[in-house]
Amino acid sequence: MKILYLLFPFFLLLIQGAAAFPMGKGSSFVCARRGGYCTFGRCRYPAISAGRCSRFRSCCRR
Repeated sequence: MKILYLLFPFFLLLIQGAAAFPMGKGSSFVCARRGGYCTFGRCRYPAISAGRCSRFRSCCRR
């Protein structure tokens, strides 16, 4: 019975983490909502930078 008190905070953290990354994609979901796409490195010529998807990925938008 005492283990339930230890598991409850773990489940709360798990649910909170799932809410921060919708559909498991992290910032790529936010980038897609801005009308962009994630790519490694810098954006190619016709596209402009709209933010960051991760440390090595940029959010590009045409």
